[in-house]
Amino acid sequence: MSEEIDENVITLKVHYTGKLKNGEVFDSSIEEIAKEAGIYNPSRDYEPLEVKLGSGQLIPGFEKALMNMKAGEKKEVTIPPEEGYGHETQELFNTIKMEVFKDADIEPEIGMLLETDMGVGVVHEIKEDEVTLNFNHPLTGKTLIFIIEVVEILE
Repeated sequence: MSEEIDENVITLKVHYTGKLKNGEVFDSSIEEIAKEAGIYNPSRDYEPLEVKLGSGQLIPGFEKALMNMKAGEKKEVTIPPEEGYGHETQELFNTIKMEVFKDADIEPEIGMLLETDMGVGVVHEIKEDEVTLNFNHPLTGKTLIFIIEVVEILE
């Protein structure tokens, strides 16, 4: 008897690998793939991700791809930005006075990640008296490709 995912299933475990259209792997729950891609993190547990459908834990396209999959089933899905992390919004760009960086003894560089009260931002632009940070998700505006395997369906 095959177990299918439906609206009555709350939790399941999945293995996944996320790639960009150019083939670059940006995340994986599988240790060997993370090592091959050069994204291995020794402090991370490489095991199936436990997800609750409908909880808002997943991007919409990933959750949609899980619907009607069976335990043991594996598939590749392409997720456009609209069903992923959306498109870049100007509201998530924030300008900070250069003196704030000088007071903190930080020399900003384009692409630098900075943790602030507003979250983690990427230095987008540097001017003489101000620095613009981008707080959009790093995968915003990108088409994502996921290889998903449903490992287990939990009741």
